[in-house]
Amino acid sequence: MAISNSPARCCVPWLQRSFPSRLIPAPTVFFRGAPPTLRLVSVRSQPPASDGFNNHPPSSVASSASSSSVIDFLTLCHRLKTTKRKGWVNHGIKGAESIADHMYRMALMALVAGDVPGLNRERCIKIALVHDIAEAIVGDITPSDGVPKAEKSRREQEALNKMCELLGGGMRAEEIKELWVEYENNSSFEANLVKDFDKVEMILQALEYEIEHGKVLDEFFLSTAGKFQTDIGKSWAAEIISRRKSLLAKRLS
Repeated sequence: MAISNSPARCCVPWLQRSFPSRLIPAPTVFFRGAPPTLRLVSVRSQPPASDGFNNHPPSSVASSASSSSVIDFLTLCHRLKTTKRKGWVNHGIKGAESIADHMYRMALMALVAGDVPGLNRERCIKIALVHDIAEAIVGDITPSDGVPKAEKSRREQEALNKMCELLGGGMRAEEIKELWVEYENNSSFEANLVKDFDKVEMILQALEYEIEHGKVLDEFFLSTAGKFQTDIGKSWAAEIISRRKSLLAKRLS
């Protein structure tokens, strides 16, 4: 049996002062049998801060984006909460959902979707949260605006780069860019599923507005028909369409 003293951090501030490295013999303990062989324990202190205490912040804090950059970025993202989705505005929907509303429910879809082998659920949630983030600058560009798809993508890429510069660059900014490009290019299973969530969220919202406002919003259902890529997307869309048919049948009866 051997006993040694392990270094421990004291909770009393004035005892947290650093002392030079030294060798401390382990305490002598009496045993009924043969005494154990004593070993030396090295205790090394960290250099003190200017105030004499070891109050150094974790290195991860120092390497992260500055608080000023983060708040600037989040302030810009506030526009996502206040910018209404143009498709609903064009149809006279009062109190239409915002871009942030749309992305939030998509993130919830990723959270509650059933398990799929090989699917990275966390990545789906992240993609959902950033896929329309550039609209904080360019706004919600819809097909009715007549902007070619390539030009829309160029504008959004440029806006995204500005937002990531505002964030201060670094690992988090690069991740946002990577997630956005992955969605834009539909280049992974996760992107396929989130693309489906984008359409599912839209037709679910259309159904809710039809019920709430007594409107007929056929174009949103027609524009997404046959475009779902995943089993989850197809299943959820079919459920929404089935409910819509039942409601329409009740109105006609």
